[in-house]
Amino acid sequence: MSPRLLTDDQLARYHQDGYVLAEAFFDADEIDLLRRAAKEDHELDRRAFGRADGEGGVVRLSLWNHPGDGIYGMFARCERVVRSAEKILEGEVYHYHSKMIMKDPKVGGAWAWHQDYGYWYQNGVLMPLLTSAFIAVDSCTRENGCLQVVRGSHHCGRLNHVLTGEQAGADRERVEEILKRMPLDYVEMRPGDALFFHCNLLHRSDQNRSDAPRWAMICCYNAARNDPYKESHHPRYTPLAVVPDARIKEVGVRRFADDASDVAWLEDTKDVSARKLASG
Repeated sequence: MSPRLLTDDQLARYHQDGYVLAEAFFDADEIDLLRRAAKEDHELDRRAFGRADGEGGVVRLSLWNHPGDGIYGMFARCERVVRSAEKILEGEVYHYHSKMIMKDPKVGGAWAWHQDYGYWYQNGVLMPLLTSAFIAVDSCTRENGCLQVVRGSHHCGRLNHVLTGEQAGADRERVEEILKRMPLDYVEMRPGDALFFHCNLLHRSDQNRSDAPRWAMICCYNAARNDPYKESHHPRYTPLAVVPDARIKEVGVRRFADDASDVAWLEDTKDVSARKLASG
């Protein structure tokens, strides 16, 4: 059976708006496996670190560079996601990294307005030929800090970024002017929805002030032809072993502790993309 990919209409919306929401991209059983694994994964929790948001909150996340053979790797390597990323980027892609964003009730911090390429530009990536798949593990609502995006803002190109708290934030003056001309969308999502978005799309999220968690897994891909020209804390071109979608359910709740793969965890001290920027 052919994998479910982004349709041509969805692809056109992605290029026009900078993002497209694929509802129910993963079924209830698939996302339940991911949720069960993540919420009880002591290694994922042990590897987590925080990013102060400049508003008094802290965003907690875990980040790994290679997908591995566990449940997380099956999501990042499945045909459904990888072939959709290849349609977007028009050619072979590789896994740039994945991360779990853990916005817990009442304490989950905000993300400042930024473009992902504002970080990744620092890593020797020459062209903005990267895309991300944001997979909702929990429901994402306005109350618990869903993603906010500026529709069409990827057409503005890369903006200058400065430190906002411990995060890279886009040039505030330019963001304010962009918001006068382009619509702000709150992307509310159900578990299993996937949001594909361009690396130059402006996005942010509020703190989680609700009683509900907002966890999400984000898989990031770089075009193979966009191999970084220098080493950094994210990988250069590494061939990606794509798996059939059925492998998600076959692997089941295989957490990091059950996977002998070297996923190359990112240590907080080695993430220097934001710290290279001037404070603003």
